[in-house]
Amino acid sequence: MTVRWNLDSLYTSFDSKEFQNGLEKLDKIIEEIKTWTEDNLNDYENVKEKLEKVIEDNVRFRELYTVMFSFSSLSSSVDAGNDQASTYLDKLQGKLAELTSSQVKFEIWLDGVEELDSIMDSSELLKEHKFFISEIVDRNKYLLSEKEEVVIAKMKATGSQAWAKLQNKVSSTLLVDIELDGEKKQLPLPVVRNLAHNKDPKVRKTAYDAELKAYKKIEESSAASINGIKGEVITLSKLKGYDSPLDKTLKDSRMKQETLDAMIGAIKDYLPTFRKYYRRKGELLGHNNGLPFFELFAPIGEVSMEFTFDEAREFIVSNFRSFTDRLADFTDQAFEKEWIDAEIRDGKRGGAFCNNIVAINESRVLMNYTGSLGDVKTLAHELGHAYHGFCLQDESILNTTYPMPLAETASIFNEAIVLNAALKKANDQEKLAILDTQITAAGQVTVDILSRYLFETELFKRREDHALSVKELNSIMLDAQKQAYGDGLDHNYLHPSMWVNKPHYYYAERNFYNFPYAFGLLFAKGLYSEYLKKGEEFIPQYDKLLSITGKMTIEDATATAGIDVTSKEFWSSSLELIAKDIDEYIKLSKK
Repeated sequence: MTVRWNLDSLYTSFDSKEFQNGLEKLDKIIEEIKTWTEDNLNDYENVKEKLEKVIEDNVRFRELYTVMFSFSSLSSSVDAGNDQASTYLDKLQGKLAELTSSQVKFEIWLDGVEELDSIMDSSELLKEHKFFISEIVDRNKYLLSEKEEVVIAKMKATGSQAWAKLQNKVSSTLLVDIELDGEKKQLPLPVVRNLAHNKDPKVRKTAYDAELKAYKKIEESSAASINGIKGEVITLSKLKGYDSPLDKTLKDSRMKQETLDAMIGAIKDYLPTFRKYYRRKGELLGHNNGLPFFELFAPIGEVSMEFTFDEAREFIVSNFRSFTDRLADFTDQAFEKEWIDAEIRDGKRGGAFCNNIVAINESRVLMNYTGSLGDVKTLAHELGHAYHGFCLQDESILNTTYPMPLAETASIFNEAIVLNAALKKANDQEKLAILDTQITAAGQVTVDILSRYLFETELFKRREDHALSVKELNSIMLDAQKQAYGDGLDHNYLHPSMWVNKPHYYYAERNFYNFPYAFGLLFAKGLYSEYLKKGEEFIPQYDKLLSITGKMTIEDATATAGIDVTSKEFWSSSLELIAKDIDEYIKLSKK
């Protein structure tokens, strides 16, 4: 299979005239912003006009910068050895840091504006960006001096950003020594991890053992990276006046602690139900001491559903059409215009992601496609992110940055469409296989996400005192998995190195990048339930919800769909839908 994305609508190469001209234009915009800010933000005359100028310059810069950065980042993600991509990522991050002084000066100046609301209401441009401006005012209480913010921005390039690049480099280029069918091989990590879905239990166990052994090659550098990054986060959180890194994450997520507590509490209430599923799956696979970690993704059911990439396209598009032509047509366009890179190859990063390039109303999806139903689900998931970007196309680029928890809404909604459609056509054995895939996925973004949340909480707690060794990091991860999975998993076969594998721990600006997945799953299930009740009248409400996610708090945005996310009952009602699937799964497994 050769399915690679086409980036020509961004740039044809780093050496192209368009890319090099973009760099020059970016430098010019940066100098203009710096000069204008220095000359004009010293008094409060003509405030409305000055605010409008700042917004216009922000839009101009971001539209160009996001295209250039996306091209560099996307190029690097499929080729870890692309030195040009790495070089330009460094340069572009440096250019962003050049604007720190101007940004801080503007934020300090904005804090002194009187009657801001009435000024914003007097301008159509400012009214359009009212949430964007108001959020800056709210963040100002955590702002340091201009000089300090500039120093921090520059030091991040040689601090957390450098550590993140190191960990990405070593994990992307890691080759796993493995013996399959009597032949010794070196395979990319994503290929080996995908063997967890293999039909042969011996292959799954072999892949698990080989994977854990391979992490020994990079665990020390990964430990240094995670300690460096988390240490920086703790230091900056304290300096800026946040209660904790979690407090900062919640504020950045536009989300209340009350909402997080309600969701986590509901998940913990339903852990016994998930454990019942894991034990039953273990029994079906011949394990009586709980499910070994390497069997989490083992296929269940007599029918093993496999799809060529073309078959996956047809399956996804046709099922999306049952929801709305708008979603189906958009998705078909993503395939037709080569927005998807699905081929597995050396140097390509593992996992999957979607990059919404809102400046040109396009997206790019990366995954490592092997043909399983799980891969079809992943593809639908990432195309949901792309559809979210599509729904934001009429918004200013400054109104398109949505909080992490809402980022998973459209993606998991897409999963529900595809998997529920497949269930309707399935016989009992096929239903068992599909339900297993569906419940496994739900477990990953509730039970496993809870383990990651517990791990990161403990990691931050200990990192305040000392740098953690590989042994200590492994121990914390094992303890977190035991707390979350309980007797559902066999404690002799857990995954102590999951902290090495998950790139989210290495995002200095996205700490606790775990609970948003649980939020997305459970919120999307609640939305899908609303769709089943309301039918076609729900569709415009859904599209509207996606379109406003960049200019509202989570609680306000979700309220437009009639949902109170601070209520534990809401989360419990969504989890109950999963519990029903588990009951049906156990019933079918005993036939």
